Order: sequence, then C-alpha cells, then structure tokens
Amino acid sequence: MLAASTRVCSRLASPHASSPAAAAAAAAAALASFPVLGSGMSGLERQPAPPGAGIGDTTGRSRGADDPPPRPCSSSGESREGYQWSRVPYQRQLRPHRGTVTAGLNHRVSGANCSSLYQQSYRYFSSSSDQESIRAGNKLIRDLPSCVKIVEVGPRDGLQNEKDTVPTPVKVELIRRLAASGLSVVEATSFVSPKWVPQLADAKDVMEAVRNIEGVRLPVLTPNIKGFEAAIAAGAKEIAVFASASEGFSKSNINCTIKESLARYNNVALAAKEKEIPVRGYVSCVVGCPVDGPVPPSNVAYVAKELYDMGCYEVSLGDTIGVGTPGTVVPMLEAAMSVVPVEKLAVHFHDTYGQSLSNILISLQMGVSIVDSSVAGLGGCPYAKGASGNVATEDVVYMLNGLGIRTGIDLGKVMAAGEFICKHLGRQSGSKAATALSKVTAKASKL
Repeated sequence: MLAASTRVCSRLASPHASSPAAAAAAAAAALASFPVLGSGMSGLERQPAPPGAGIGDTTGRSRGADDPPPRPCSSSGESREGYQWSRVPYQRQLRPHRGTVTAGLNHRVSGANCSSLYQQSYRYFSSSSDQESIRAGNKLIRDLPSCVKIVEVGPRDGLQNEKDTVPTPVKVELIRRLAASGLSVVEATSFVSPKWVPQLADAKDVMEAVRNIEGVRLPVLTPNIKGFEAAIAAGAKEIAVFASASEGFSKSNINCTIKESLARYNNVALAAKEKEIPVRGYVSCVVGCPVDGPVPPSNVAYVAKELYDMGCYEVSLGDTIGVGTPGTVVPMLEAAMSVVPVEKLAVHFHDTYGQSLSNILISLQMGVSIVDSSVAGLGGCPYAKGASGNVATEDVVYMLNGLGIRTGIDLGKVMAAGEFICKHLGRQSGSKAATALSKVTAKASKL
C-alpha cells in the first residue's frame, strides 16, 4: 500500500503536467485506478455495467424471469426459503458505482500537491444500508439472510462467569442500555441455585426491575420446576432450558445424564405450556466437550430434536468451549438441520480460538438467521474449563452491517453499553470492533 501510494505521488508530481488544472486531472485519474481508495472499490469494480444490467446481477445481464426472488425478511426467519448447499466459484464482480463505502479511512483528492493529497474522515458501519449496493451486486453475499436476529446473552451468560458479583443496579442498567440499542431479545438472568452460581443470586430482584421494559423480550434460564416457578413469580414472560450434547458434561454440569435432563426439561416445558410461556432451548458442547472431547453431530441432532419436540420455539446450538471451526460446524449444522427446521435454529459461539465470526458466517451461508452474542465479549462457562467469552455483540453487528444484513441494532449504543459494563468490571472490552472504533473515533475528534 505504501509503495503504491509513493507511485501515485510521483505521478502527480510529474513534470509533464502542463498546468495546475492538468496536474489535478492527472491526480484524479491516478487515484481512480488505485485500488481501495475513496470508495473502497478497485478500478475494475468501478467500471460502468453494460446497458440494462441490474444492480443485483453478477454477470452483466439483467435479472431473468427464472432467477430466484429475494428472500423475505422476518424477525423469526420463518418465511425464508429452504437451504441448498452448493459451492460457488469466486468471481470479481462488475457493478456500477453507487456511492462510497463508508467504513474505515476514506481518501479524497484535494490537489496535485502530495503533501495535501488526502483529506481524512473516519466512519464505521453504523447501519447495514452502508453496504446494500455491494450486497446486491455479489452473489456470495446476496444469498445470505437479508436480516438476522441477535439474542443478547451478556447479562446472564456473560456475568455468570465473573469472579466478583456485579451489583444489581449495574445489571439492571446494562439490560436497559442493551434494550435501548435496538436488541429485540436480551437474556436477563438465570433462576439457578445461588450455591452453584452466586453471581446470579439476585435473579428475582433483577427480573422485577426490568420486567416492564417495553419493546424487548427478556427470557431467563430455568433449569428445573423450582426455578421455573420462581421465575414466573418474579414476572418472567419467557424462559429457556439447556441440555448438553455431551454425556460427560451433562453429568459434571447438572449431575444427571442427557436422558434424565431431557425428562426434567420436559416437565418444565409442560408447565410453561399451561401458562402459555414461550420456551427457548439450548444445546451445549455441540462441537467439543472439556470432559469427552469431540462430540458427534448425531448427539447434537438427537438433543436438538428432543428440545424442539417438547415445544421449544427455538433451539440454540452452543460451542461452549469455542473449539469449533467451519470444518466442524458444517457437519454439526447439517445434522441438526436434518431434524429441526433451519429457521428454528440459532448458533452460539465462544471465541476461545478466534473462530466465532468465521463460524457465524458459514452458519449464515447454510441458512441460519439467529445468532447469540454477548456485549463486550463477556462470558464463559463456570463448568467448562478453558471456555473464554462469547463472541462480542459489537463484532457480530459490525460484520453483519458490512454484509448489508439488517439487525435493527444501533452499533454505537451497543458500544456504549459495553463501555459501561467494562468500566464497572475494570477491564478492556473483549470486542475488537469496539476497541478499534473507539480509537478511530478518538483520532477523528482531534482532526
């Protein structure tokens, strides 16, 4: 990049330019051919499309009558088409220029003098609309879901792993901030025994304080009938149950076999049905287990189907210790999708090995449109040695915005919520996007 910039500068300063106007024209022409400046598109990508070419086309032809229609979008993804897995060779796309890509560092020609060549402005993907034209023009991106529902698990799955107990007012304020960011689902807390998870001993107080927040669903985890009854008494309107795909983890985590745990959750699901309370299901250790090692996809399919059949409206597949890669996630999802409709599946990745975003992307390509994440990358699992935090909500939203996928979430407000909780915890955010964007914004404010 530096060498290429030097070549551009040398061309701009060429003695062959007969006048300042000619020099400016030469500068503009040179930068127009320089990749990833200004709009972020290469010179080839900025060539005009052939007459009649549509913005959603990748071959220069207009959309035909036989082409598949765009996928409709709903909060649950229920109207999405069935997924068909196929490999598509990469092709450089030719498309008309529809404005600038506004992420990162934008450069604009300001004259022929190299020292004043660029004006710098910093912006990030605050919404998916910044990338809609690119999404429409690239088949690999266009076939992704048009919108994704994000389930925020930070207040429960994130804070349950903290060494020090977070005060109740801080938890309540965090939930309020997350709800104000546009997140439609925020997992509030867990009604478990304080003996086992002391960090969530204030579940009743938290639920009573947030239960009337409008515009957001606030599910709570209930591992048994006792927990379910306590949650309902505190005002919970939605619950979640969890089962492991690993026999060893089930025994070490909740002291019972997979079959026994499913029988227990079936009782909870029946009680919830009587009260018309929605139930979400979680499957843990869907790729690997700290006790048993690799987990067969067939185990995941079995547990997912059991949860779905007992009435769970949605089943979240969790890589509890974060060992998954796209190579192991694909067969796991294929197995689960063979027994549960894809629109009823969610993915939940921990970022222990830095694989979460790549795993989410491959999941989207396979038809999943629901993603769990945690603000500032908070989390882990107190019973899974080696499990790091969840994938950061900020990182997921940033990636989805860059793909032109709608979430309805204000990235800046999620970042502010992450900054709030991290300040209280006395540590840096686990979100790379939030960390980088905070630095960029700080630099821009000094310009």
